Amino acid sequence: MNFSKTLINWYLQNKRSLPWRETNEPYQIWLSEIILQQTRVVQGKPYYDAFLSHFPTVFDLANATEEKVLKLWQGLGYYSRARNLHTTAKYIVNELNGIFPQNYKELLVLKGVGEYTAAAIASFSYNEPVAVVDGNVFRVLSRVFGITSDIAIANTKKEFQQLAQELLPEKYPALFNQAIMEFGALQCVPKSPNCPTCVFNDSCFALEKKCVAELPIKSKKIKVTHRYFNYVIIRDSSDGFVVVKREGKGIWFNLYEFTLLENIQKKSLAEVVEEIRVKFNSNEIILKNEKELVHKLSHQHLHIHFFELKFNHKIEGALSIDELVKLPFPIVIHNFIASNYL
Repeated sequence: MNFSKTLINWYLQNKRSLPWRETNEPYQIWLSEIILQQTRVVQGKPYYDAFLSHFPTVFDLANATEEKVLKLWQGLGYYSRARNLHTTAKYIVNELNGIFPQNYKELLVLKGVGEYTAAAIASFSYNEPVAVVDGNVFRVLSRVFGITSDIAIANTKKEFQQLAQELLPEKYPALFNQAIMEFGALQCVPKSPNCPTCVFNDSCFALEKKCVAELPIKSKKIKVTHRYFNYVIIRDSSDGFVVVKREGKGIWFNLYEFTLLENIQKKSLAEVVEEIRVKFNSNEIILKNEKELVHKLSHQHLHIHFFELKFNHKIEGALSIDELVKLPFPIVIHNFIASNYL
């Protein structure tokens, strides 16, 4: 079996038409790779288009405010990616005169760029023969070649990296890297892949051993914590809203939110209402959602209720709804605002 040749032939016949595949411009490829971390192509492409529209060059991105960058990123999650994107753009402009590093090792210096992203940019932009290893590559190689090492263990990455590098044709590194990732995304998918139509069905270890669903092996399970968020929406007499920017470490850093009362354990609605009444000295408390909203993050489930308090005086710093919608919010709050106040 000539794995690389078969894989590339499959790719040339089945690849999706995607804008970042039509260029070797490192800025555009970097942008696409950061957006597509933890994000499916169908979700990420509109964000990629929006970022290129607002920030056609790395100089435009570097000169933007963080608030504007976060607003455009709103809804993608993992907001540290957006902050790193902005920081790196400023570094490239201010320290490197707007010129991207031109090899794998130098790309690794950039904030937010790990081994996979550096390999992707190096191969796609500069045709450097360095193999990419991501979730798709783990899955394809483990199934086809029968690698049963636990990918949750750090040393396993080296095993996959070595094999991917051996398979990589030095003349066509970009083509091979695109091909293996596309094969994992379209053909060798995590659940119920269509093995009868697979170009490797006569040589695939996992298909022969009937263990496709078990590979790759990953032992660690994510421990999910539960948090209880009670948002107090303070409105003044001119329909201004009080919002605050989240600070410190943790989720949603530098995004905006309403006044938050967080409980370690779940409380009854009656208990929460009483807590709000005492804290804000208000008897007019409107529960906006009787059924809690559950917002699922990778390691946390947020159980959210919204309560509105209306005051009959003006509050300094309160924002109109037009001002409010220009700010970056966590998507769950943005959607709540859109449903209730727009």
